Amino acid sequence: MVDKDTVRAFPPPGRKDIAHRDWTEGSILKNVLLLSWPMAVTQTVMALGPTIDIIWVGRLGAAAVAGVGISGVAMQFMMSLMMGLFQGMRALIARAVGSKDMETAHLVAQQSIVISAMLAAAMAIIGHFFSEEILRLITPDPEIVRLGTAYLSIAFIGGATMVFRMMLDAIMQASGDPMNPMWIAIIYRLLHVILCPFLIFGWWIFPELGVRGAAYTGVIAQGLGVVLGLGVLLTARSRISLSFRGFRFDAGIIWRILRIGLPASVTGVQQSLNQFILQIFMALFGAAALAAHVITMRLEMFIFMPAMSFGMGAGVLVGQNLGARQPERAKRSAWIAAGFVEAFVIAVSLVIFIWIGPVVHLFSAEPAVDILARQFIYIAMLGWIVMGFLFVLMSGLQGAGDTLPPMVISITTTWLVTVPLAYFLSHHTSSGAVGVRWAITASVLIGAAIILIYFRTGKWKWRRV
Repeated sequence: MVDKDTVRAFPPPGRKDIAHRDWTEGSILKNVLLLSWPMAVTQTVMALGPTIDIIWVGRLGAAAVAGVGISGVAMQFMMSLMMGLFQGMRALIARAVGSKDMETAHLVAQQSIVISAMLAAAMAIIGHFFSEEILRLITPDPEIVRLGTAYLSIAFIGGATMVFRMMLDAIMQASGDPMNPMWIAIIYRLLHVILCPFLIFGWWIFPELGVRGAAYTGVIAQGLGVVLGLGVLLTARSRISLSFRGFRFDAGIIWRILRIGLPASVTGVQQSLNQFILQIFMALFGAAALAAHVITMRLEMFIFMPAMSFGMGAGVLVGQNLGARQPERAKRSAWIAAGFVEAFVIAVSLVIFIWIGPVVHLFSAEPAVDILARQFIYIAMLGWIVMGFLFVLMSGLQGAGDTLPPMVISITTTWLVTVPLAYFLSHHTSSGAVGVRWAITASVLIGAAIILIYFRTGKWKWRRV
């Protein structure tokens, strides 16, 4: 049961800030910008964590970069098992807030937090004890496995904390509050930026921990994020204020979350499995190829996070407007957000194209890595130009609770395009590791085209959650 004393009126009397704005009214363009820019800051700041780790760890050599990089993919694979919970929760909260049913929104948030805490704890325990076995599935290189295990066995604890923190962020964002997650992300990431080199290199009074120092920094920073997020939700400083008095599991709400979230989980798992297999392909061509692949993925993450934020904003607007029975307004919100992302990604790609040398050297100055990283990035840019459609429209579908088509599209492009094409180009042509990168880009282009076609059918507007 939800403690009704904690369920506030909608909108709260006298509150005019962004956290309490009615996103189903007013200018769509203004709503897209106001909701998405804090999410863009949040996602960009979040992306800095792995990037900072790689930049500092890069001073320890290519093996350290490869070890930390493949550890990140392995951890993401585990995390994606519960990511569908986020999508189910987001869709239900957005619909409830859009229809002014705040009691249901609070109940969904309450159930989601308890479930995510249990799953995060299980992930931390399992991942910590099987880190070496997981990494050996990717590469037989003993040095990469040694360094990766040292990082991953600790990072799984931070990853579990990150899952819980991301759930808190998702609750606030789905309710229409993008500001509190942004400030929380800035605070804990600032700690990460400052602390990371001290623990890696043993500066000042700190011990020299190498790659383990980067992992410990993540655990500490994410832990701070959880504390701050719980503080906001439990002290009524966001649109949703929580109380766990009289808590009990609600089977109906949990089933609705899982029914929407399971296809999203399958999508996330198979995408992570796709990355896992691609890491194995890259590992066959040595540490330089693997390091170049990691650098490209880290750079992509830095670009994609702002793009994904507009997708998340579009998902919230789609869900809330569908809850308010305004399907055409929901559609226009998604298209406007997609247009902004397209402009952003093209502009950033142009900057990277012009200054690609200094960008690559931020991560590694080794000649072999530099040459391959440049090739990989140039090829990746061809796929970046459709990210507005891929990220925003897919997020719009998920915000509507229509998670099955994205799952089918993702599975199809992975197993009929990415994996077979990567194998063929890398093993049966002279392109080698570069062929793997071409396969990734081809899959992105095809996936974006299919998502675009399906979104235009409008079937998602009538999805019941």
